[in-house]
This record gives sequence, structure tokens and C-alpha cells, in this order.
Amino acid sequence: MSTPLSRRALGGAAAGAAAVAALGTAPAEAAAATPRPADERPFRAAHPRRHSRRPNILFILGDDLGWADLSSYGSPHIKTPHLDRLARQGVRFTDAYSGSATCSPTRFSLYTGRYPGRTRGGLAEPIADRSVGLEPTHPTLATQLRAAGYATALIGKWHCGYLPDYSPTRSGWDEFFGNFGGALEYYSKLGLGGEYDLYEGDAPYKDLRYYTRILTERASEYIEDREHDRPWLLNLNFTTPHWPWIADGDEELSAEIVRRIKAGDRSALWHQDGGSVAKYKQMVEDLDRSVGKVLDALRRSGQERDTLVFFASDNGGERFSYNWPLSGNKASLQEGGIRVPSILRWPARVDGGQVSDLPVFTPDWTATLLDLAGARPHPAYPLDGTSLAGYLLRGEAVPERDLFWRVRGERALRRGDWKYYRGKNGRDQLFDLGNDAREQADHAPLEPRLLAELRTSWERTDAELLPY
Repeated sequence: MSTPLSRRALGGAAAGAAAVAALGTAPAEAAAATPRPADERPFRAAHPRRHSRRPNILFILGDDLGWADLSSYGSPHIKTPHLDRLARQGVRFTDAYSGSATCSPTRFSLYTGRYPGRTRGGLAEPIADRSVGLEPTHPTLATQLRAAGYATALIGKWHCGYLPDYSPTRSGWDEFFGNFGGALEYYSKLGLGGEYDLYEGDAPYKDLRYYTRILTERASEYIEDREHDRPWLLNLNFTTPHWPWIADGDEELSAEIVRRIKAGDRSALWHQDGGSVAKYKQMVEDLDRSVGKVLDALRRSGQERDTLVFFASDNGGERFSYNWPLSGNKASLQEGGIRVPSILRWPARVDGGQVSDLPVFTPDWTATLLDLAGARPHPAYPLDGTSLAGYLLRGEAVPERDLFWRVRGERALRRGDWKYYRGKNGRDQLFDLGNDAREQADHAPLEPRLLAELRTSWERTDAELLPY
């Protein structure tokens, strides 16, 4: 019988000779889940003596983008040249995960660096009313970076609570321009309850152009047209390709959905009677062009070398997404619900053309960014993520740890290549993701001791969290 660390082990990617010796190498099967460009090499930290100033941080989130919806992740029909170029210039992560399976819990895990279940607002999956949100008293990525001397801005989707009690400007961001809710109609800016949902700070802002265009312009202006006298954090949260399935130029379709919303149809924005693979392709490719424009603004500003750019999705894709070979979609703790495309570029310190199979998840990025910025986490709110700064900059092995997820009716934990999963049928399962990313071969009957060990670890963490 195999042991928890008998295959690719925790690291999975080469990170210098010491890490290889400690963790071993990956089998060919582990890399087969996604095509790997011929010029892409396993991750290896650059020369440790390379230095730079503290980086600007451009953290970009797509919304409901599936793991294989980028051509660099294997999409056979969606073309994403700008994000593919970003991957060639940095590191593409194959085994990166969101902090949860839906929008707002993942954002809680990013902003706090902790499991969503540690906060009352994080129990909503996702937030759908004004009763809960991210408490302004809780330390966030923004408050801690601001205390370390950073300017902070959030442009786009917030989805961590509504006014008057919850807002980015109450949680550490100097500036906010975007929407509070989980979804909005792309032209009218009407939200799930029929309310207008585009704000600058805490005041409504009128702009009836296509939303992705507006966010792209705002982000480009923040980067290129400001006189930045200190490092900055910009959270750029697109709503693309989240429903409703409206692309730039679909003004007649927009008008029909608006008519239904104003007539009291609360299902109109969900758009269950619309969309297509072709429309989804159009929206993802538009997201790619938009990211390309923001990156062009960064290059023109002269700040590209010293800016860490990170791109990911907030959770797995929905019904038009391409997730092969993963099973499951958004809202599920199967791989397709939580494994997400993730790309990091930092020219000053990290070489390009690399791929990492290291299992990582959203709270790790919070810990990493705080570490790189020289910000100290609040001692009363310990982080659940692990800083990857030593791995990225010095080739240090990442300590053995478990990745934990919990949603209503499902549980999951990953240790090395092994994943413990219990779905809504209540059956405990065990998968070897290094050989079976699709989660079809259940090893639970063959590995009862390992299954019990991982289940106990999950239950130990769960006992620390707030109950539903």
C-alpha cells in the first residue's frame, strides 16, 4: 500500500536541487492533465542574490472562469493570447485552487488570508443579502499593506457585503470603483434585486457602457495616469465571464433582460434561458483582451519590472466552461469547482517560461503578498495560508501541509497528491490526483488508514470554524 507522500509529494515542481532531493519528481501522468508548451520548464527560483524594491501588486480575478478556459491551460476553442503571454513571461500554476467553490467565500479567503468559515460573512455561499459582510474590524490584505506604506485600490466586483455597513473603503482600500453584489447586468448595472449597482466610493456612479470596458479603463488610468510615490495594491475584479451571458455589443439582449428585471422577474439576471458555448467564448476572449490592455498600460507606465501581476479565477467555471479533464463545476469541491487557472509574473525577481505543479490555494497568496511587501500579519488573526516567498525567490521547499475546503454538504482536503472528498451523497472517497485528476478511481477501500488520517485532519480543522 502506498503512503501519503509516495508519489509527486507535496511540491511537485522542481525548486532547486534541495527541493528535488526533499520532495522527489513528478510522474509523467501528473503533468498529462494539461498540455505543456515545449518551451515551458519546471519552476526553478532565479538567482537568490537578485534584488528589487517592494513590488507593486496587480491582483486580477476573473469571475467563474474554468480551469481549462485559457488556451495555455488546454482550451481547444477559446483563444487567450494576452494571458498566454503573461504565462510565458512568468509562472503558470497547474495545481492552484480557489479558497472556496463560490464567489464571496473565496474573496473572504483572499482578503483575510483565512478560511472563510472563520468569519460569519464567509459562511454565506455566496452573500445574497445585506445581513452579513466582511467586518471592517477584521484585518485585511489592504489594511495590512496600507500599514506597510502601500496605496490600495479595488476596482470591480466586491461581493463581501453591502452598504451601509460593508464596503472596501471600510476594509482598508483607499479607493473603490465597482459593484457590491454578486452579479449585475453589464449595461444597465442593475443587480439581483433590480437595484443600480455601480459605485465610486460609497456613492452611485452613472455609466451605462459595457461594464468590462469601464473596469479596463479605470484600471489602466490608475496604473498609467497617476503619479505613484509609493508602492500600490490594485485588486482588479472583473465580472466576466459571469452570467448574464451578454457580450460587448449585445444591447438588444441587454434591453430585454432589463425589461424583465423591471417587471419583477427575479430570475432574469440568472439567465438560465440564455447563453451558449459561442457566447461564453466571446466573453472569455473579451476578458483576455481587457487584461491585455491593462498590461499594456502597466508597460507604458514604466512600472512593469517592479510589479507583481497575479491572475486567477475566483472559483471553477459554470455550465459553458471547459474543465477537461476535471469533474464538477462551480459550487462543488470536486476539482472542477475549485481548481483554477493561476499565473504569476514579476520580472524583477521571477524568471518566465516556467510551470509549477505545487498545490497552492487562495490564502497562500495573501500570506505571500504580505511577506513580499514586508507587512506583518495581525497576531490575533493568524493566517491559514503559507507564504510562498521562499519558494518563489530562493527555491525553498514548501513545508508539508494540508489544503482544506468546506462548503455546505461537501468537504475536501488535499495532502500531496491525495485528496479526501465527501460529496452530498455522504460517502467518503480518496483520490490520487497525480494519476487521476478526474477523480474517478476511488482508493478509499484500498487505503483505509490513509482515508481515516485525512478525514481526522479535516474534522480537526472543521472544529475550529464557525458552524453553519
